[in-house]
Amino acid sequence: MNKDTEIDMIEVEVNELDPETGDGQAPGRKKNGSVKLKVPDDEVTFTGLSKKELMKVAGTPGWVRTRWVLHFLIWLGWFGMLAGAIVIIVQAPRCKSIPEMNWWNEGPLYQITDLEVFSEGLKGVEEKLDDINELKVKGLVIGPLNIAQANQKIILNFAEISLVHGKAEDLDNLLKAAHKKGISVVLDLTPNYEGNPEWFSDSEEIMERVKAAAEYWLEKGLDGIKISDLVDPSNSTDWAKLRMAVQGNGTDDTKKRALMGVVNSISADEVSQLVNVSGVDLILSDLLSRNTGGKERIRDLETLHSEQRKIGWGLGAAQKDRLSKRATTRGLIRLYQLLLFTLPGTPVFTYGDEIGLQANQMSNKTNQTREAPKMVWNVEKEETDGAKSNHTEYAEIRKWFRSLSDLRGKERSLLHGDYYSLYSSATSLSFLRVWDQSKRYITAVNWGDGPELLKLNLAPTEGVELPETAKVKLSTDQEFEVDSTVHLKDLTLKAGQALLLQFPYTG
Repeated sequence: MNKDTEIDMIEVEVNELDPETGDGQAPGRKKNGSVKLKVPDDEVTFTGLSKKELMKVAGTPGWVRTRWVLHFLIWLGWFGMLAGAIVIIVQAPRCKSIPEMNWWNEGPLYQITDLEVFSEGLKGVEEKLDDINELKVKGLVIGPLNIAQANQKIILNFAEISLVHGKAEDLDNLLKAAHKKGISVVLDLTPNYEGNPEWFSDSEEIMERVKAAAEYWLEKGLDGIKISDLVDPSNSTDWAKLRMAVQGNGTDDTKKRALMGVVNSISADEVSQLVNVSGVDLILSDLLSRNTGGKERIRDLETLHSEQRKIGWGLGAAQKDRLSKRATTRGLIRLYQLLLFTLPGTPVFTYGDEIGLQANQMSNKTNQTREAPKMVWNVEKEETDGAKSNHTEYAEIRKWFRSLSDLRGKERSLLHGDYYSLYSSATSLSFLRVWDQSKRYITAVNWGDGPELLKLNLAPTEGVELPETAKVKLSTDQEFEVDSTVHLKDLTLKAGQALLLQFPYTG
């Protein structure tokens, strides 16, 4: 307090309160006394040091040394953090480069071989796009749509859509709606699709017409062309022209268009050779349908896994059949769905595979030699027409299908990971999918009639080690609970069981 501060003297009388009246001064009583208090006129506030005072203090040796020490420590800490970050970056394992992925590698392809029984033509397909999109489908393979008669080359007209399927504007509307949902559309241009063989003997003339048709439909907005019985047309002298018409020169930044081929009754080695010789973007083969033994299937996988971005897998899809034709029980349908979604390649399904559509539900069509089952919709809604039990089963299989498709799209090991064989027998197989530092996945399936002890074994030269245990990610039945732990050395699967196991990257 400043000594010059003036203090007013205030006299305060102190009176004793009367205990009876409560008044400060009882009547007739004298004052007890008075006290003088010193009360300042104004409150005194702290204003800090002036600039002159502050500069005087700051220049003292103690403060100078303190500032230098703090300055040094700040820079030392900064350089320490920088050095630590550099060490972490240098010592951290390098991430593998993501391989080139095209839209047909990113999710399943969905074949609609008969638009009439699927949804009564092109308009119906457009109306069902929301249902299809729920399956995480990346591409539709539709048709053939053009006018044709069995073994009649003269009547063949690639540029005109059969009225059974709809009109050209219906296809335009379908393409626009599908593209908005991120779904590509491939058109089947198989020439003699109503007859046998699928290509006419005069392949040179037909190849020129197919090329012209491919250019016409691609100009309309199609995203690819499918060619059946690929071996014959790929040997044509005009095959390179068709490839150029579909694939282009590859120099622009537009969405890549797919040239898809289908082969039957050739070996895995021949498929691998055809991939390289023909230059197609994707080959769908019947290997999984034709080779039913586990050892044969593993051998085919070992041959083709390095070409996985050009290999399509299906169970019946190459023959335009449904999965249920070969997987005759609900458990086997779920088993093969799991297998197809985890194989190194693109899973290809025919309409109805997502619900396990049975072939005994036939359409009333009489104008085709091969009848197709009519698609069943709204399976996840309660029915009152007596089909409730079937719809419940279809709904469960569809939910399983959706979970597999969703998982494959999210996990790099399943999407484009490396492949390693683990085990095979006459009726079972197991393999490992690995990508860099992502989660690892083991597929184990037993389609036989009895239990199977899977002795999982990975060659030391592979550079990947199997842990003692793994977590159950998906299981076809309730015996193996999701997120439960299983021991890999004594893994036994019952008849029709399938597991997808998961374990982390450990460095």
